[in-house]
Amino acid sequence: MTATDPLLQPYRLRHLTLRNRLMTTAHEPAYPEEGMPKGRYRAYHVERAKGGIALTMTAGSAAVSRDSPPAFNNIALYKDEVVGWMKDLADACHEQGAAVMIQVTHLGRRTRWDRGFWLPVVSASHRKEPAHRAFPKRIEDWDIRRIVTDYADAAERMQAAGLDGIELEAYGHLIDQFWSPLTNDLEGPYGGTAENRLRFALDVLAAIRKRVGPRLIIGVRFSAEELLPGGLTREEGLEIARRLKATGMVDFLNVIRGHIDTDAGLTDVIPIQGMASAPHLDFAGEIRAAIGLPTFHAARIQDVATARHAIAAGKLDMVGMTRAHIADPHIVRKIRAGREQDIRPCVGANYCLDRIYQGGSAYCIHNPATGRELFMPHDIAPAGLRRKVLVVGAGPAGLEAARVAAERGHEVLVLEAAAEPGGQIRLTSRSRRRREMLGIVDWRMAQCAARGVNFRFETWAEVEDVMAEAPDVVIVATGGLPDMRALESGNDLVVSSWDIISGSVAPRSDVLLFDDAGDHVGLQAAEILAAAGARIEIMTPERSLAPEVMSMNLVPYVRSLQKPTVTFTITYRLVRVSREGERLLALVGSDYDDVRAQRRVEQVVVNHGAVPSEDLYFALKPLSSNLGEVDHERLLRGLPQNVRGNPRGTFQLFRIGDAVACRNTHAAIYDALRLVKDL
Repeated sequence: MTATDPLLQPYRLRHLTLRNRLMTTAHEPAYPEEGMPKGRYRAYHVERAKGGIALTMTAGSAAVSRDSPPAFNNIALYKDEVVGWMKDLADACHEQGAAVMIQVTHLGRRTRWDRGFWLPVVSASHRKEPAHRAFPKRIEDWDIRRIVTDYADAAERMQAAGLDGIELEAYGHLIDQFWSPLTNDLEGPYGGTAENRLRFALDVLAAIRKRVGPRLIIGVRFSAEELLPGGLTREEGLEIARRLKATGMVDFLNVIRGHIDTDAGLTDVIPIQGMASAPHLDFAGEIRAAIGLPTFHAARIQDVATARHAIAAGKLDMVGMTRAHIADPHIVRKIRAGREQDIRPCVGANYCLDRIYQGGSAYCIHNPATGRELFMPHDIAPAGLRRKVLVVGAGPAGLEAARVAAERGHEVLVLEAAAEPGGQIRLTSRSRRRREMLGIVDWRMAQCAARGVNFRFETWAEVEDVMAEAPDVVIVATGGLPDMRALESGNDLVVSSWDIISGSVAPRSDVLLFDDAGDHVGLQAAEILAAAGARIEIMTPERSLAPEVMSMNLVPYVRSLQKPTVTFTITYRLVRVSREGERLLALVGSDYDDVRAQRRVEQVVVNHGAVPSEDLYFALKPLSSNLGEVDHERLLRGLPQNVRGNPRGTFQLFRIGDAVACRNTHAAIYDALRLVKDL
């Protein structure tokens, strides 16, 4: 099948032969150090090259100028030292058979002035960008001249580093800010007519070609339709594409659709779970058919079948599976080996991108080795000695522990109190929009089944059950339960978010939802309440709504909750609840001042995190050889645990995930991987 698989066919891009049709489009995982793509950054891209990707597009985007400060730890292409670091990356990826390009840009207004060198940001108007809240300086003629030169300098540096090509980022960035009538109110040669608004981009292309010659491949990533009143229309996008092609200086187009100047717009461009798969694929195919340039595209193409269709149907020349390769860098290798069923699925949780936009590094919600390639494995090495590992709990932490232990070659038994695996993910997936989260569970169950892991469901594990199995290692992954101790008094009168999501408690018509955790659970409960027709006040002591949910995941929640029956109250805390006849009287205060207010409602829902289910752990602790102790030094160095505090103990004991403390799915799975990979 590999000989006829459309995805595995090579593609000729001018003089460059790409070994297949899969690529990662430009994205900034925020791994640079002092603006340089050092060891961690290199290891991330090399892993995907090892996995068989044809083209890895680095950066998203690398900045050409000092007044384009990093929005999220971008690579600084205006520094000469970047050449050596990018050469190391390119050479390492080339050794694995992958081509390497880099996306270059000037962010224009899509950043902040109070970063980097504290220079004013520039754009083709003074119009503020909502996402970054910067009011830009209207660009001057001398700004244009120096930025055009900066682009040429950056391209020359990347050519010297041995890269195969560069991609100019247009959409949302400075080039597009010239193109769009919404963000260009210049007069003279760079404003007004469509021809004038395109001039800056053509000046940049001409300067780059003059500097690097004809061999370096150059592409443009742009929005061919902004989907904004007054913004670029499809017809204008097609005209821009035709003019770019007519220059003879552009080798490929990377097409997107939409705008990214707001969180909502960005989420429509890069859809998350619960949104349509590949929503802009047909549109990209239309651009390819109309223009005739090699066409790349990526937007929630998360599965191999859709990617294969994109190539087979002639919609794309190269298909981007970027977040899918964050989840599993070895997609191509597994396709070639006939192991598509082993591909770890992207579940669209968008933990990766949301962390970047929140100012952190990109991590996959259920592949904790991504971004940690220097010390975490994507492939698990076998252990030298086979041991019996007993895992209590089949939530995400327990399933990962079981999977990794089985890959190590150990005998694995899992005891689970529920009738099904999944733990809190099973609860999360009750919301239709988040049903894809079950992929985290289903993939691990399939991997465990293939490796002979034994499961016993509907089994409440007691000390006697554990000891009867005579295990060598016991891993307690029992998770947690809702923490109902949020109030000074009246905790017995309220219900938890879990109660609402599970359906064990029916929504009432007038509800106060107190969200003290700021995570998905509170907003999921709110969605259910709103869908049931309840009048809801969502109250949080935080200064913003649900800070743990982060920007792109927040968008669908807010869309579903923007109703006249839903209100949001920030910086207020629920103090206590009492009964007043048929209703509940809620006393409300604030951390900011000594204020008091009252609410009279039918139902109070509290989201206050979870407390560990830790009884079994503490009962087993005195019987274990390590007394539950974890040597953090050895854990972080990737060495097996060797604490022996109790010579009479017959097994090692560990606990992971929410059985330790309330955190999140990624933390639970990471707990399991970094502990069990060395058992």
